[in-house]
Amino acid sequence: MTAALTVTTPSDRAIVMTRSFNAPRHLIFAAWTRPELIRRWYGARGWDIVEARIDLRVGGAWRFVWHGPDGAVMASGGVYREIVTYSRLSYTESFDDHWYPGEALVSHDFTEQNGTTILTTTQLFASKQVRDLVIASPMERGVREGYERLDEILLTLH
Repeated sequence: MTAALTVTTPSDRAIVMTRSFNAPRHLIFAAWTRPELIRRWYGARGWDIVEARIDLRVGGAWRFVWHGPDGAVMASGGVYREIVTYSRLSYTESFDDHWYPGEALVSHDFTEQNGTTILTTTQLFASKQVRDLVIASPMERGVREGYERLDEILLTLH
């Protein structure tokens, strides 16, 4: 059974998403930090990562490029701000096409209990208007489908 994705807006500028995974947190952390894994799951169904570069260090950059339906291309990148192995990952995020203005600060917190990992992702935007633009987009569907894809590959990593 697929776990539910919970999406909340606890402040005018923040979106918080929470999801559980039936896997230890070191595997979920690896799925976010290893290019060969991120290529296998990150994004909505129909959107495949064709480039994943990760320089996993504070101040290091990341960049992902997706190919999607009808030849669509999407790319984003940012800089790592905080890395606490298996516990926390924080970075900036900006899309090349700037479908939302500016950049977001994204933080992932990984907590494990009895082999299940709770992933809490907080996105902090420049304004309420930007946050509302993101909430109105298909972002939630994309995250949910990406996490379903992650569930599928976790079965091969245990």
